[in-house]
Amino acid sequence: MKVVGFNGSPNKKGNTAGAMKIVFEQLEKSGIETEMIQVGREKIRGCMACHACVKSQDGTCIFNDDPVNEWIQKMVEADGILFGSPVHFSGVGGTMKSFLDRAFFVASVNGGLFRHKVGTSVAAVRRSGGIPTVDALNKFISYAEMIMPASNYWNVIHGRVPGEMEQDEEGKQIMEVLGMNMAWIMKIIEHGKEQIPAPEPVTKTWTHFIH
Repeated sequence: MKVVGFNGSPNKKGNTAGAMKIVFEQLEKSGIETEMIQVGREKIRGCMACHACVKSQDGTCIFNDDPVNEWIQKMVEADGILFGSPVHFSGVGGTMKSFLDRAFFVASVNGGLFRHKVGTSVAAVRRSGGIPTVDALNKFISYAEMIMPASNYWNVIHGRVPGEMEQDEEGKQIMEVLGMNMAWIMKIIEHGKEQIPAPEPVTKTWTHFIH
């Protein structure tokens, strides 16, 4: 089994990466392979609402000048997905948001590519805004019918300069528990899917309120 993690921070070795690595350590102890992908320093355009991915039905975004299609494929191949973001104005970093907007729209209109994968998210923050950031990341996970493990508090760790999160003892424990729970849920799914088949996907019903 494998978990792919996406670090939305522009700092490759910052507090967001540090939090994700704690989660990874617990996954690796359970024999789960991990891979970290740096998102925050890439040039990622936002979704243009062109609906080309709806028409093509090949699981890709029409834009090929950035790594989004490669990352979509990595998520398709993974058993679990971890998202991490710093807090920018009480929300997800812009590059990360652009990536997720495109990737999850492609996934949703191409048969639910991430359906029933295990997914969770973490945020690193100096002072406040961590909970809204995690909530925003979790919206993508829940919309895609993914299965979300939890920890013993909100998945937020504190620190200003890189490495300062090491002083947040509760934050580190939150990440450890999250990693343990993620590994446990992944193993339950892996060992139980043959005994209990997953429900069949349904065709999305769209309701519009303006006529």
